[in-house]
Amino acid sequence: METALTKLAGVRHPVVQTGMGWVAGPRLVSAAANAGALGILASATMTTEQLVRAVREVKSRTEEPFGVNLRADAADARERVRIIIDEGVRVASFALAPSRELIAELKDAGIVVIPSIGARRHAEKVAAWGADAVIVQGGEGGGHTGEVATTVLLPQVVDAVDIPVIAAGGFHDGRGLVAALAYGAAGVAMGTRFLLTSDSTVPDAVKAKYLEATVKDITVTTAVDGLPHRMLRTDLVASLEGAGRVRALAQAVRRAAGFRKISGLTWSHMVRDGLAMKHGKNLTWSQTLLAANTPMLLRASMVEGRTDLGVMASGQVAGLIEDLPSCEELIARVMTEAAHALATLPTATG
Repeated sequence: METALTKLAGVRHPVVQTGMGWVAGPRLVSAAANAGALGILASATMTTEQLVRAVREVKSRTEEPFGVNLRADAADARERVRIIIDEGVRVASFALAPSRELIAELKDAGIVVIPSIGARRHAEKVAAWGADAVIVQGGEGGGHTGEVATTVLLPQVVDAVDIPVIAAGGFHDGRGLVAALAYGAAGVAMGTRFLLTSDSTVPDAVKAKYLEATVKDITVTTAVDGLPHRMLRTDLVASLEGAGRVRALAQAVRRAAGFRKISGLTWSHMVRDGLAMKHGKNLTWSQTLLAANTPMLLRASMVEGRTDLGVMASGQVAGLIEDLPSCEELIARVMTEAAHALATLPTATG
């Protein structure tokens, strides 16, 4: 199936595996790429040295195009941009809107730039700055998310920009791909569906929690870091939501102490990160402390398997997913379902 996305990124199928921190490592990315999708390596949870090693490992596992996800607000963003230029990565994706200068530097090097956005005005901004495409995530998507459903946001963005639009939030099968194409998208991006594959390195016990979840077990909360965050409802989430400010701060300090041991960060480093995140935002101090440690909250679950200590970002589609196929099996299934959906669409009669 050829679309503007497949032509732009050089992939066989109009499907993107999103850059999920602690999840989208070399094994998952290379498996997605070998299956014909656009695999995106998550770099925000890596040092620059780890990023170089991860990119080279992906290249050793596949000859297909892949991308790297960057944080535009990272202090070393330009260094990371230089790494993916030097390593010959095909695509740069961004969790936050990159600057005009970063976009220009990447495009001058022949790299495709695809920011993720959650509002029409953000899509218009990065399109005007030269982005090659955008991933638009509706409120159904996992992790930090907005309030507008994909079915409302997607057509808004498609009508507002003249670059390819990739739909995210609520997709897991071929029917969803066809629906996105009908809205005018060039393909779909999926996170939770790729997390729940046999190629994902997420511990089996954590995957089991996702598979057990119903749609009602997936919530949006601001209790973790003050921003709307879609995740599985767990005892940790419930305790944060039910805690008063003093109790929440005590819990945050206790958990931060544990995460500090795992991460190797100093208290002063964590405080500086927290102050930076608090600036301009109406966060409590417990939210500020947890916000600085959100990557470690995710690591506790996604790497260590500690669902009692960590959070599990999740799209609503987790409530519909029942198996753990390989990426190859998943993409083959999605494309077969899409072909069937297209072939069986009812035709209008006058």
